[in-house]
Amino acid sequence: MGRMRPPAPLPAHLSAAPFTVHEARAASLSAARLRSSDLATAGRLLYLPTGWEFELRGLARALSAATPGAWISHLTAATLLGLWLPPWYRGCRELHLSKPKALPPVRRAGVVGHTVLAFEDEVMVMDGIRISTPARTWLDLARPLPLEDLVAVGDQLVRRPRPELEGRREPWATLPQLHAMMARHPKLKGIVKARKAAELIRPGADSAPETLLRLALTAIGLPEPELQVQIIPQDPYSPAADLGYRKQRVAIQYDGGHHLSREQQTRDNRRDEAFNSAGWRYFKFNANDLADDFRRAACKVRLALQGR
Repeated sequence: MGRMRPPAPLPAHLSAAPFTVHEARAASLSAARLRSSDLATAGRLLYLPTGWEFELRGLARALSAATPGAWISHLTAATLLGLWLPPWYRGCRELHLSKPKALPPVRRAGVVGHTVLAFEDEVMVMDGIRISTPARTWLDLARPLPLEDLVAVGDQLVRRPRPELEGRREPWATLPQLHAMMARHPKLKGIVKARKAAELIRPGADSAPETLLRLALTAIGLPEPELQVQIIPQDPYSPAADLGYRKQRVAIQYDGGHHLSREQQTRDNRRDEAFNSAGWRYFKFNANDLADDFRRAACKVRLALQGR
């Protein structure tokens, strides 16, 4: 018996990422070629090159293309948009796909399907992927995320970006846009939580831990702190702390992983010295405090406020 011939090489653009049957036909691949050992199916109309290492964006793009009328949504959309998500979801390989009620429900292995009511302007195309807009994504997260995490995602949507780092000048969404989104979907599961979260969203938080720290402070009865509090208000050259209480001259900083670089530490030291020299009580918290849900941190701040 003669040896089986190895399959012909795939076209370069199909060999490194998932692809649809329509892309295969456009590349003149036969049905027999699609049954070769170097390809695996990922459900109807979708193929994976053998040896392909999981990459969410590539799979989401192919899944979106293979499912006309559907779009990437919920936790998957949040990941692709670069929004913060709680640790329990990071690294998860499940894909969330939404369809309008007029289409059959999603039935694919490894895909979480949602049948939803959505307006045309709640879906956009990003890097060739049909995906829910940031505001709609936030609303879809209202059901699976705890309230504090939903507030943190909302804070990330409304914060003003740094163009030199993020390549955009406008926030992902505004508070009026989030309120308008909720008004469109008054019966959506999770809408009550979304309304509560919207009341707690504040522009000015640069990271999710800053949001969680703020919520931890108010949870023990402290007044809501000012965000990005400067020693000299409205002075573009004045150092600023993440949170603070100006009247009591208490400043609070959360130092994340990016604070480990030499350049950032130099800037941090100058800021710290400026607040201390100006007579402020100055607190710096980090990932260890975050792991404690900022309970001890909040108590330290409360004692400082009581002493002022």
